[in-house]
Order: sequence, then C-alpha cells, then structure tokens
Amino acid sequence: MADIAPGTLLWEPPADARQRTRMGHFLDAVERATGRSLPDHDAAWRWSVEDLDGFWQAVVDHFEVDLHRPPQEVVSGREMPHVRWFPGTTCNYAEQALRRRDDAPAIIARSQTRAEVVVTFAELADQVARAAAGLRRLGVGRGDRVVGYLPNVPETTVAFLACASIGAVWSSCAPEFGTRAVVDRVQQIEPKVLLVVDGYRYGTKEVDRSAEVAQVRAALPSLEATVLLPYLRDEADAAGQVVPDAVRWDDLLGEPAGLAIDAVPFDHPLYVLYSSGTTGLPKAIVHGHGGILLEHLKMLGLHHDLGPGDRFCWFTTTGWMMWNYLVSGLTVGATVVLVDGDPGSPDLMALWRLAEALELTMLGVGAPFLLSCRKAGLSPGAELDLSRLRSVGSTGAPLPAEGFAWVYEHVSEDLLLSSASGGTDLCTAFVAGSPLLPVHAGEIPGRCLGAKVEAFDPTGQPVIGQRGELVLTAPMPSMPVGFWGDADGSRYRAAYFEDFPGVWRHGDWIEITERGSCIITGRSDATLNRGGVRMGTAEFYTAVEGLDEVADALVVHLDDPDDDAGRLVLFVQLAPGVALDEDLQRAIARTIRAELSPRHVPDEVHVVPAIPRTISGKKLELPVKRLLEGGELEQVVNPGAVADPRSLDPFVALAEGRGA
Repeated sequence: MADIAPGTLLWEPPADARQRTRMGHFLDAVERATGRSLPDHDAAWRWSVEDLDGFWQAVVDHFEVDLHRPPQEVVSGREMPHVRWFPGTTCNYAEQALRRRDDAPAIIARSQTRAEVVVTFAELADQVARAAAGLRRLGVGRGDRVVGYLPNVPETTVAFLACASIGAVWSSCAPEFGTRAVVDRVQQIEPKVLLVVDGYRYGTKEVDRSAEVAQVRAALPSLEATVLLPYLRDEADAAGQVVPDAVRWDDLLGEPAGLAIDAVPFDHPLYVLYSSGTTGLPKAIVHGHGGILLEHLKMLGLHHDLGPGDRFCWFTTTGWMMWNYLVSGLTVGATVVLVDGDPGSPDLMALWRLAEALELTMLGVGAPFLLSCRKAGLSPGAELDLSRLRSVGSTGAPLPAEGFAWVYEHVSEDLLLSSASGGTDLCTAFVAGSPLLPVHAGEIPGRCLGAKVEAFDPTGQPVIGQRGELVLTAPMPSMPVGFWGDADGSRYRAAYFEDFPGVWRHGDWIEITERGSCIITGRSDATLNRGGVRMGTAEFYTAVEGLDEVADALVVHLDDPDDDAGRLVLFVQLAPGVALDEDLQRAIARTIRAELSPRHVPDEVHVVPAIPRTISGKKLELPVKRLLEGGELEQVVNPGAVADPRSLDPFVALAEGRGA
C-alpha cells in the first residue's frame, strides 16, 4: 500500500453501524420525533444545515443539556456575524462536564515528570468545588479572567472547570511557551489570577520555569494572586525558587465545599483561545459556554462515537485548542487520558504503547506524528494489542494518502481514521470522519453535521469537484462570541467576513468531491501559482516529504518583476546523515515533475537545520515569504509565536544575502 492512489477506498462502516453507533441512535431518535427520513450521513447533513433550529434543538434534547430558562428561540437571525444562539436562556459548561459523579475514572494522566494520576468522576466534582471555593476566596467572580501557565495535567482541568462553574473566564498557555509568547497572549485579557508550575520534564530533560514565571508576573499588572502547583520539585523547593508569596495548589483546594454552578447566559465567555500570532499580537478569540458545549457534544458524542465506558486521548499541550476539545470528553461521560511530555520519548512507539496499556477507544494526534511513524517503519498493530482502539484522529495538517495507508496497514484495518480540519477560531472541526461514512485515502470523510461547509470559486459561487475557498454559509454555535477588546466587532468582521459578506471565509483551499468527501490542500493565502497552475502547499509537501531523505520541508513562491513565473524556493530538513548532492536534487525534481507538475520544480533548494513552525506546529510559510521579499524580521514574524526562534536564522541570513 506504500504507493496507494489518492481516493482509494480503505474502510467502510460495518453493516450494523446504524444500530451500534451513537450517531445512528441520534438519527433514529430524530426520525421518530419528526417523521423525517434520514437514511444516511448525507441526508442527515443536509437536514442539519437547512433546519438549524431543528438540528441544534435535537442536540440539546439528545444530550439532555440543562438550559435553565426556556430560550426565546434557537437562533436569532441568519446573517453572519449578527447571530445569537438560544437567546434568553442560561446554562453552564461545567454542569454538563461534572454531571457524572461515580467512581469510574474521569481522568487518567500520564506524565514524564511524575507518576500516573487517576481521578474519578466523584473526586473530580469534589476537587472542582474546592478549587472554585478557593478562587472565590481570592476574589474571583463572574467575568474575571484566570490564566493557567500549566501542562496537560489533572489540576489544569480542575482549574478550568472551577472557573467555568463560577462564570470566570479561563485561558491557558503551555509552559513550553516563552515569556513573550505568554505575555502577548494573556496581557490582553488582564487576568486576576495566574496558576503556574515550577517546571517540567520533557523526555529526560528537566526544564526550569522559574525565570519565565517571574517575568510573566511582572508583565501582568492586573494580577492579584498567583497559585503555584509544584510539579518538577517538591513543594518546599518549588515555593522557595519560584513564587515565595504564591498560594499553594493544596491550599487553594484546602477547604471542603459544595459544588455551586452559576447559570450564565448561553453566550457568556467560557475561555479565550489565541491565533498563532505570527505577524502581530495573537487574536484573543472568545468562546461561549453554550456554543462550545453543543458543538463538542455533537463532535465527541456523535462523530467520534464517545460516551461512558470509552477512553479518549488526544496528544496536545494546553496551548492548543485540542486540549479544550479533549477535556470536553467529560461532557459525554468518557474518560479523558492526559499525556504530558515528549511523544517521541523514549521512542515513537510511546503513544501506541499507552493506547494498549490504557485500552484507548480513540487516540488523536497531529498528522506529522503519523507520518513520522511511517518514516520510522513502525508497525504498532503487529507488536501491540490495539483491539480496543476504534478510532484514530488526525489534525493539525493535511494527512496525505500514504499516511492513511500506513494507519490501515500498520495500526489496524478495522478502525475509523478520522482526519479532520477546523480551527481555533471555532474550537472544533467542521470536516471530519463519521461512523456512517467510508474512508478514502487522502480524503477527509465528510462535512460535519451542522457545519455548512462549501467551496467557493472566485465569484462566490459554490463548486463541487474542484478546489475553492473554504467557507461556511450558515452559522455555527461555536463561532466566537467575539475578539477580546474588539468592542465594535470590526476586527472580528475583518478577519472572516470581508471577502464574502455574510459568509465566513476560513482561509483554506478545499475540494468537495462528488461523493461528499473533502480534500484540504493548504492555506489559500500561501498558494503556489506558477504560470497559471495553482497548487496548495500541502500537495507539495506530500510529494517532497515522501522521499526518505527529506525529514521536513517548506516552500514559498516569490514574485519576480522580471519573470511572470516568479521564483519557487524550497527549504528541506534532511534525514540524519543525508547530504543535498546532485542525485538528491534530481530526485526532488523528478518527484515534483511526476507527482505535481513540471512548472513546480523549485528554482532553488536550500538545506536548513529545522523548518520553522508556530508553537502549535504549523509551518511559517507566509512569514518566510515576506522575509525573503525584503520584510524586516520583527515586522513579519513574532518570535514569541515560533516554537524555536533559532530556526529562523538561516532564512534571515538568506534574506540578507549571506546564504541559508
């Protein structure tokens, strides 16, 4: 299957999928209640985007969401962005997440810094109640902001749910973030309380965060208290070296308390997420209680088929929206599995061994991780018992056909590979897998229920079977409440609604095939246009990174006033021990000519030690392009948004004429 053709059928739902899956049970219930006929996913999708009121009310009913007052209507208005969901009602995300109170594990946490931690549903509710009481003692109330500079550990989930329960607004940054990256994000929201750790272990490396914590605190004049979770050291050492005047985590939870839920308006802010911030301050994207709750119930409970008895893990840090998505596994009664550390330590089999040991139902990862496993020649399914694993999730970048083939050949032929795409902007995926849809190599199975995704041509007309701008032509409840500090909504409108009034433009290229599957081919603002032949960067990486000698790659197209075709520049990070000789140059050119087009053979190929990426793992295509076109480094990219700022040095050298 190594040279599998894109579009090859790899998996089909079993014959009894409708009877066995939660998606099937939901559609059956809708048919009984409404008399509609919803025989398959396509029919269900069309109903869900044409009857927004009926669909989202059905989600509320099916998951028994507690709306404390009858809403005036399901959705007020249809013209985006002037839409309100369930106006007049109140709810609370934490109420749904803490509904289960038994002794089954709610959280299982694995860490390279400390021993495994297991928290039952009953213990979780107790800890959240105690933390909420502790936050109230610190003066935190409805609308106040609380920030976690914390890893993916149970305490972070407890702190978030405690904030939600009292109507405070949560935001988090992973401790891997440097000082500037943290301050650029959270300074905008003026937090009252900051929760921190002293450090962490990544693989075998100890990382102290004392200096960063001090710098972050100094840059936040709004702070009234800091809470310290000793993580790398014991409590006495951590307190002395990091924040002597901090409230200890154990003291925050020190007093017993009953769980008191504040019923807030449906669109009350739940948390603030941030855009990558590569070219300026990150956008502070505000998400609301009700919208996030309904969207995640739909995705996790229906598309991912998760519920009580299931174990759900997505490898993520607290600085990526997938952490918020993972925690929502609690809202459907599933056990969430948290992992903190290096997913490649001691080797790339670590996550697969965890899937076996903890009997995961679903494991989610970034697409680059699956491709790394493929390149390493791993075969987890042959070495481990992964029989409980029903689904593998992939996101963060398009997964090429060979990545699909590797999963079905070397993990399991009997699981749903749910390649998905969405974003921080909506804190969800709007194209993904479904228990009722087949999987074809290189294709996302379909459009999610309630997400009216379309491909627009340049005139704003929907197209099928050809690439277009990814747009949403109907509102979704998890669209942002707004941007923090954007009182008149002008920045929010400019970000999504300028190109097609009343239509959300997401910024990706998408093709919706005749069978309804979806192919994402990269950012629409990073297109490679050579002599009129337009190509997404994802297609380019699929070809180049398919070579064993190439570990990673980045490509940019530079305009040239003397040449209509412009200049195509390829940067490659080579596999250990490989050099860019004439044979490899010819192999790269031959591969691109055969798999893409002769016009896309690069004019230059440069070797770099590492490909620059954002903290969340996305390649810095546009900043590199602008840098090579003459932009100043500080104007084209915020180093605080870069996972390794040193990775930009070769590009700066090339822009200054000093060579890569």
